[in-house]
Amino acid sequence: MKRIVLTVSILIMVAGVSFGQGCAVCTKAAAGMDDKSAKGLNGGIIYLAFLPLAFMGTLGYIWWRYNKAPQTK
Repeated sequence: MKRIVLTVSILIMVAGVSFGQGCAVCTKAAAGMDDKSAKGLNGGIIYLAFLPLAFMGTLGYIWWRYNKAPQTK
């Protein structure tokens, strides 16, 4: 179990470094846009992020629901 947690932790740290440059590119691109185009870019980012976040949230909820301790009276 400790090995799995360590592996996942390392992968998360490496992914943060490798995907971090995307934010700088979006910032540079949005700096030269007018308000309407910047709002469109923000909307597109939210649109693309919705499905993976909804999927992870659903899996987290299912995991939480089935693994919570049963309540005794």
